Amino acid sequence: MNKWDFIQSKVLSVDQLKIFIAFWNFKNQKIVFTNGCFDILHRGHIEYLAKAASLGDILIIGLNTDESVKRLKGENRPVQDEKSRALQLASLSFVTNVVLFNEDTPYELIKTINPDVLVKGSDYKPEEIVGYDIVSAKGGEIATIDFVDGFSTSALINKIKHNL
Repeated sequence: MNKWDFIQSKVLSVDQLKIFIAFWNFKNQKIVFTNGCFDILHRGHIEYLAKAASLGDILIIGLNTDESVKRLKGENRPVQDEKSRALQLASLSFVTNVVLFNEDTPYELIKTINPDVLVKGSDYKPEEIVGYDIVSAKGGEIATIDFVDGFSTSALINKIKHNL
């Protein structure tokens, strides 16, 4: 398989992902899940995701669809379409799979994946993280990762607007 096909193969539907989850659970591989919009991929995202990937064997990213991002962030977002954002994330070597979700939160997706580790930014208290109840009930881990100061999609957008 060529590199482009490999990257595309890492973006899965929920039904496709279920098959892999069964295999990984059978192999006792530690599944890590995080989610977000990842509108303009930047250094802060890369560091956050690399640290998340280090917490287990498999890193699955739940990615908000364009429709979901618009509801959460406003009509001018996302800057990049969902396919572009998914492929950028999938191109990272430490990302196992990317799966899109259309809801405002990934709660149903987390119920399906039932990860061993649930990761969000440290601006959340663990018990406030969507899916905390699901992962805690199975004895899983809730991890928070500090953001890299000075790196955010909103800050990048504002910087670009200011320089125009």
